Amino acid sequence: MLSLAGANAALAIALGAFGAHMLKARLESRLLEIFHTAVLYHLFHSLGLAVIGLTALNIANSQALTRSGWLMLAGIVLFCGSLYLLSVTGAAWLGAVTPLGGLAFILAWILFVAASLRA
Repeated sequence: MLSLAGANAALAIALGAFGAHMLKARLESRLLEIFHTAVLYHLFHSLGLAVIGLTALNIANSQALTRSGWLMLAGIVLFCGSLYLLSVTGAAWLGAVTPLGGLAFILAWILFVAASLRA
């Protein structure tokens, strides 16, 4: 999880810079705001992955914690990925995928709490 956290944080920063420098002049403000939202959630949940990874060092063999990490990653892919694609393609149907990523984030945090309470 720690490696995934670092890789995702680096990717979020790179995509944020890409959006700020390459897309600013190419996207309408609404789509640029969507891209910015994706970067923000991507970065925050990359840190969430790091928290899960660090917590896993202290809580051995926690299925809830393991599932939390994988759901966090799924949320990044589904929520952030759909918003990135929506913003650069304008394909509105991608908006239907975004709530699935949001649900993955919520479940990931609930499982993190459950694992923490059991420790």
